[in-house]
Amino acid sequence: MSGNTITQSVAPSANTAAALVDATVVGTNPAVATVARQTLAQSRAARELGLKRGEFDLAVRLGCVRTVPDEGGGGRRVARAEIDRVMSEDGFPDGLKKRVEAVGTSEGAALMDVTAARFTRFARLGFVVPVKFYLNRYRAVVWLYLAEELRQFAEAEENAPLLNGRTPEGLRDQLDAGLDLRARNWRGRHVGFLLRQTEDPWARAAAVASLLDPAQAAEIVADPYERAYMNRFDPERTTHGAPDSPAAHVAARIMTAEDPDEISWLRSDLANTLQEARAHRRAPRPTPNPRTPVASRERSELIEERRRLIEERQQSGDARQPTEALRPTDVLRPAHVRQPTGVRQQAEVRQTVDEPERPRRLLGWLRRRNL
Repeated sequence: MSGNTITQSVAPSANTAAALVDATVVGTNPAVATVARQTLAQSRAARELGLKRGEFDLAVRLGCVRTVPDEGGGGRRVARAEIDRVMSEDGFPDGLKKRVEAVGTSEGAALMDVTAARFTRFARLGFVVPVKFYLNRYRAVVWLYLAEELRQFAEAEENAPLLNGRTPEGLRDQLDAGLDLRARNWRGRHVGFLLRQTEDPWARAAAVASLLDPAQAAEIVADPYERAYMNRFDPERTTHGAPDSPAAHVAARIMTAEDPDEISWLRSDLANTLQEARAHRRAPRPTPNPRTPVASRERSELIEERRRLIEERQQSGDARQPTEALRPTDVLRPAHVRQPTGVRQQAEVRQTVDEPERPRRLLGWLRRRNL
């Protein structure tokens, strides 16, 4: 057997290695194994479609590639039939790459044949909507836009005055007042993606609540059990830097609604979605202990009875102190088995006279021996 033959029989192909990895993940469960064979992990789906991981994530967000929940709880996967559908489209793979191409300000301005400053004004006014963002090493926000949308904006005839002429006075006034709709438009696009990913009402409520400040969401979802249950479906957030780092704070500010009208809209949407979630499935709650109220009621009755007996003795002119009228042990003893104080004292005295305490240990044994 030649050396080449040995190498081919030992080294598996890339697809075979990926299949072995999937088989290791799903284990020996036949049902899970069947689902795993019909679906692919997102990393493997990106390789088969010829996309980088960032391009694939953007394709999923835009709805170009549909994903399904993983039955094993390991995130979302891509069905084999979906891979076949995308690959059978006209112009694949160039057409798919063109749809998910994202560019920054400089590239976008070049596509629209305008200056970078004019392009930034378009973005701040909301004429072009960012599709994603990241923070550079200086913690500055870098917005990315779909190249296909920029081409469509530049080719529209009604936009020619904005591209070539002066910015209208009303728009200039808004820019001078500090208008910047980039973060808000990104949040609107982001929540649309989150809502398309699920049909569960509780998960949809969590998607809307993720864009609100926690204090704002707590005012709408006042029940702590409902709030805890909704937080189970909190969408995964893209991390930017270490937790509590300056970069993380900048990203959190972008992901949280700030404008009053946007907050009002999200609060109203959250309230409506929460009603649908309650009607669909109630949030789980701890089972109350049925014995606790009964024990508390019995203790209250015993304390009230003791207080009544003390007041009766005080009104009858009994010279004994209230603490002597009823022993503390009587509180835990039902009223029908209690004995009067005098009878109990006589029984204790008689027991002391009739049955003296026997000496114990060595001294007692010597006394009994000398008798």
